[in-house]
Amino acid sequence: MSEPTNPQLQPMPEDWQRALAVVAHPDDLEYGCSAAVAAWTDAGREVAYVLATRGEAGIDTVAPDECGPLREREQRAGAAVVGVQVVEFLDHRDGVVEYGPALRRDIAAAIRRHRPELVITLNHRDTWGGVAWNTPDHVAVGRATLDAAGDAGNRWIFPELSAQGLQPWNGVRWVAVAGSATPTHAVDASAGLERAVGSLLEHRAYIEALTDEEPEAYVRNFLTGVAKSVGERFGGRPAVAFELFNR
Repeated sequence: MSEPTNPQLQPMPEDWQRALAVVAHPDDLEYGCSAAVAAWTDAGREVAYVLATRGEAGIDTVAPDECGPLREREQRAGAAVVGVQVVEFLDHRDGVVEYGPALRRDIAAAIRRHRPELVITLNHRDTWGGVAWNTPDHVAVGRATLDAAGDAGNRWIFPELSAQGLQPWNGVRWVAVAGSATPTHAVDASAGLERAVGSLLEHRAYIEALTDEEPEAYVRNFLTGVAKSVGERFGGRPAVAFELFNR
């Protein structure tokens, strides 16, 4: 008998306390998985955000030196809606993030600082489900995060981090990729979906530049549509999907 085309998604592991989400831009997490983050913080788990850039090249009508601080403020406000107080920026240049040792080192340093058991990132593959081309920043940061989860535990990779007081952390048990075309696990979004809407709405300047649609209608339709679609493979409950890699 052949395997089902879209098998049911498994619940995400729950036996962890600290998570670190690493993405390229402000709004990446709000578009992808903030309903899951809300559920986790409600349960008393610690979640911190690290962003490779400040999103300074993200709004065509706003110059980068003005846009970066604006989008940083929006990101901090959006994170707070879902219970995340720690938001850090690595200050790589928006739009031209390069995969390589420098990016891996910065992410490995963040992992050593925060010592998470779960690391979260965004789709690192060339396309979104073979339909739309992914951005170079997403690809670079997602791939570097997967690699840095291992780098963080090896004292001989980036030994300068140990000299800075960041000792190796080999405690990453999983890397969860949001926005994957081949998800394996999911988190029930029922309790966190309304806050996810509020979290993405904090990126109002970005959204108003992105679409002519009324911001709340745009955000609500997008997030509820995705959650409902994922829920078809998660017992009919609205959900956030992840592709889970074991470390």
